[in-house]
Amino acid sequence: MEIRGIGFVGSHTPAHAEMSSFLRDVLRLRPVAVEGVGAELFAAANGDVLGVAPPEDEGAAERTIGLVVADLGVAVAELHAAGVETDGIAENARWRYTHFRAPDGKLYELVEERAF
Repeated sequence: MEIRGIGFVGSHTPAHAEMSSFLRDVLRLRPVAVEGVGAELFAAANGDVLGVAPPEDEGAAERTIGLVVADLGVAVAELHAAGVETDGIAENARWRYTHFRAPDGKLYELVEERAF
């Protein structure tokens, strides 16, 4: 499997509104709307995305790091062959993705970018 980059970082926080304002107004990240995503998304100049969600959303108190792959199906098969479980493939208007836990017990995801 070839990891092409880190295209997405997601955070759940009780300071959701404050973080959204900080990312937009202080760090000047550009708000991005993606159909099918409940978190507020902000893009860096290179297109990488930081998502901020309230803690009551799925995966509360977790952070995820989205590792970009060319073919999600192939990458998932490689994870399964290595004995790593995934939570199935989901998608929204921008990405196809799956979550998994690495040996450190932390939540990560593989992300395939869709044409948008």
